[in-house]
Amino acid sequence: MKILIIKLGAIGDIIHTLPALAAIRSLFPEAELSWVAEERSAEVLRGNRLIDNLIEVDTKSLRGSKVIEKMLVQGPRQLKNLRRYEFDIAIDFQGLLKSGMIAKLSGAKKRWGFARKDLREPAARVFYTNTAKLPEMTHVVRRSLGLAAAALGAGIEDTEHRFPIFTTEEHKIEAAEIVRRTERDFALLNPAGGWITKLWHPQKYGRLADMIWDEFGIGSIVVTGPNEAALADEVLSSSLSGKTIAIQPTLKGFYELAKLGRLYIGGDTGPTHLAIAAGTPIVGVFGPTEWWRNGSLNPDDICVERLDIGCRVDCHRRECSNWICMDLGPETAFEAVRTRLARTQSTLTETTKILG
Repeated sequence: MKILIIKLGAIGDIIHTLPALAAIRSLFPEAELSWVAEERSAEVLRGNRLIDNLIEVDTKSLRGSKVIEKMLVQGPRQLKNLRRYEFDIAIDFQGLLKSGMIAKLSGAKKRWGFARKDLREPAARVFYTNTAKLPEMTHVVRRSLGLAAAALGAGIEDTEHRFPIFTTEEHKIEAAEIVRRTERDFALLNPAGGWITKLWHPQKYGRLADMIWDEFGIGSIVVTGPNEAALADEVLSSSLSGKTIAIQPTLKGFYELAKLGRLYIGGDTGPTHLAIAAGTPIVGVFGPTEWWRNGSLNPDDICVERLDIGCRVDCHRRECSNWICMDLGPETAFEAVRTRLARTQSTLTETTKILG
């Protein structure tokens, strides 16, 4: 069987779909699995040994009100090699017009997607032969697993969420070199985010870093991308302990670094989901998006969020004139840090008892 997975991006979206990939490969070890992803988000999939064919595209030019017309003109050129795989089934985990059109252009006779009410762009429904209706308020990881189960008629369990990410020795060395620059125990702080409404104030991250050092002796590493240096500088200038450094690692270098961290603190953004995939203890700081939908499925992880304001319901605003959802003090975040570290210690104690 030849299966096409369509999840274009962003990085967090791709990570949320990795457990579905793992489940499909486990149930169909002989299947030929292909994945279509955006070039700018595909790094996390490169070298993935569960994927037979990684097909990278650039659909940035296909945004706007004439997506279908642009796809009809540019799609065949960008996806000229897609049909040669002769897919039996295409599964669109994205739910956009352009991803639905890719499913159609793939030539797959069976094309699965979410039911219209669950699609980010409901008009994409026209490209599917079948849809999966899922329960309300379902986490994005479980949504993907549910769609895969419906499409393949398979009993996919959602109790184990494995995130298959493959790195190289180079990435491990990169992480080790970063660790040498800081304290043996460290927390990772990420003040960045794709939307401005997702950003918690960098000055508060700086104050939080000092509080973590003062009570636990854990230094902090501020992690940002190439275009986010100003945010890192603000965090550093607000931290007075001298135990905070800033870095700009590669994506997979960060993944290896996250495996070594005592804690990760950040908003709803790609590195947060990568840290979740790495199994790092998490304290999320969420505003216009929901922890129950996009956050960690580990019950020990914690989200700091405003639950006392009605405007967060179905918000998802990238701009806001009433931006109060991220109005959270560092003291509130520190209480969550204290609780999460205590849970980690409790788990270690229980594990020691079992093994001992």
